[in-house]
Amino acid sequence: MSFIRTSVADGVGEIVLDRPKALNALDQTMIDDMYSVLAEWGDDDAIDTVLVTSGSERAFCAGGDIRAIREHAVAGEVEAVSHYFSSEYRLDQLIANYPKPYVALVDGAAMGGGLGISVHGEVRVVTEKAVIAMPEAAIGFFPDIGSTYFLPRLPAGVGMWLGLTGARIRGAEAVEVGLATHFVPSAQLPGVADRLRSGTPLVEVFAEHRDPPSTDVPLRKVGEYFGEDNVTAIVGGLRGAVGDEWAAEMVDLIENASPTSLWVTAAMITAGARSGLDECFDRELHAAEQITRTDDFAEGVRAVLVDKSRDARFEPANLDDVDPAVVARIIGAR
Repeated sequence: MSFIRTSVADGVGEIVLDRPKALNALDQTMIDDMYSVLAEWGDDDAIDTVLVTSGSERAFCAGGDIRAIREHAVAGEVEAVSHYFSSEYRLDQLIANYPKPYVALVDGAAMGGGLGISVHGEVRVVTEKAVIAMPEAAIGFFPDIGSTYFLPRLPAGVGMWLGLTGARIRGAEAVEVGLATHFVPSAQLPGVADRLRSGTPLVEVFAEHRDPPSTDVPLRKVGEYFGEDNVTAIVGGLRGAVGDEWAAEMVDLIENASPTSLWVTAAMITAGARSGLDECFDRELHAAEQITRTDDFAEGVRAVLVDKSRDARFEPANLDDVDPAVVARIIGAR
């Protein structure tokens, strides 16, 4: 059974993500099917533009199929884990290098793997219903899908903030920080989609959607508190902001994450700032293969996605107790 639907008309190839019960979480078949279709369309002269939409009102794509990955990891099926991530990153890389305009319409949740199939594209459209996040540290993992390349290239501190806290941002905020390119009110999105499907030039379609609504993203605070790569120092600075509710909220988010994952995340984002996209994907694949073998990954996914009890017991439980050698092994540092 395929969880994507495809159509071609008026020079536009459309992929509809259609796994609503799982909020379009990318399983192996979706990844393989999307790659095959996109590879074929990239060489098809009859197709000028690719459009990716969702058949679900709740989500564009809630991420990768992490529950299945956990099952493979717990069973010791390391080849299945490696195959999943290598396939996913190959798809993301194809999108990043796609020879034709690639347009993603995000009108709901887009997290983790959902950003891999949107942010790497040329045009990323969001609405006020869009919810963007990289919450991997809370499940004992780290932000991947090429995010270690694009996160450090956002405004100062934003990538580290999103990676460490898993904070959720809305559509207009995603445009402000550079994760999205256009804001379209949700009520107007069907009309925009129809114009895109008709082959109307992108410039014309988005001529009226150049200015997103103002937002409350605290960029100054983000740059101040998350402008370094030492997680202990970041948390210390946030805790020192007495009376600042936003800072206290960020501390709470960080404290719900795996301490090991937090250090891995910071190291990966820092390394990604001075790496090309290909190098970031290679590093992420190594780290994904390593971190999915840890107890923190199995425990984090259990608590957040399987039992949904939010009672993960990570080991070690404190930032200062994380062994730097373990972090170096996971990220492949020499």
